[in-house]
Amino acid sequence: MGNQRVGIVIKNEVHAQKKARELIQRLGNKCVVIDTQGKTVRHLPGDLICIIVLGGDGTFLSVSRFIEDKRIPLMGVKFGEVGFLAETTEENLYEAVEAVFRGDYIIQKRARLNIKVMRKGEQIIDVDVLNDTVINKAALSRLASCAVYLDDTYLTTYRADGLIVATPTGSTAYSLAAGGPVVHPEVPSIILTPICPFTLTNRPLIIPDTTRVEIRLEGSPEDMILTLDGQEGFEMDPRDKIFIKKSPNALKMISLEDQSYFKVLKTRLKWSGGRS
Repeated sequence: MGNQRVGIVIKNEVHAQKKARELIQRLGNKCVVIDTQGKTVRHLPGDLICIIVLGGDGTFLSVSRFIEDKRIPLMGVKFGEVGFLAETTEENLYEAVEAVFRGDYIIQKRARLNIKVMRKGEQIIDVDVLNDTVINKAALSRLASCAVYLDDTYLTTYRADGLIVATPTGSTAYSLAAGGPVVHPEVPSIILTPICPFTLTNRPLIIPDTTRVEIRLEGSPEDMILTLDGQEGFEMDPRDKIFIKKSPNALKMISLEDQSYFKVLKTRLKWSGGRS
C-alpha cells in the first residue's frame, strides 16, 4: 500500500488550479497529474487508488468518459454549489484524501449507457456516458423524427425538438429540465425524455435497464446532432442508427460518508426541509 498514488485531474479554472497546487505540494510523489486532453487512457499509471477530479460535475463527466472501461474510482471535489457527482467539498479535501489512502471510503456504482452509432454498416461511435445522450437539431428547422425500437420491437416515433436517453444519474440533468422524472441512482432503468414533443401523447418513459434501445432518424432534417453528456457533439446523418444499452462498465464513485442522495437532491432542487 505504501507506494500507491492518486491521480489528479484539474479543471482549467483559477480556483481549481490553486487548490491543485496546494494538494500536489502536500502529497509530493504520492500523486500524479493526469492530462485528459493530450493523453489517452492507456497512459494511466497502474498504481492509482483513484482519480481526484478537482472541478465540479462537468469535469467529472468528462473524466468518466476519459477512463473508458478502466475500473478506477473517481472522487469529485466541488467548488461552490452542491454537486450531484462532485460531492467532496474543498474544505474537506485533505481529510478526504487521507481517508482514501487509509482505504476508509465507500464505493458507489453508477450505471453508464453504451452508445454505438452505425453509419453505412460501419461503427463510427462507441462510448460510455454517465448522464445522457441527446439527439436534437442544430438549427430551428423542422421537428426531429426519432423512431424508437426496444429489443427490436417498434415503440413509437417521437416527433419533437429532440430526444434524451438518460441514466438514473442523468435524470437530474437535461432530462429533468425537459420534464423528465427524478430517478434514484439505484433504480435500474433507462429514461427516454422527448424535448418539446409535437403531440401531448409523447411522455417521458422509464424502461428496464436490460432493454436494448435502437433509434433511427428516418424523416429527420439533415442538421441533427448527437451529444454525449452535454459535452461532445457529433453531426448525424438521417440514415444513421443509434444503439443504446446499459454499459457493462459501471462507474465507481468514491463517497466518504453514506450521504443520502435525497439530501443532495433537496439541496439541488431547493426543496424545503419541512417547516422552517
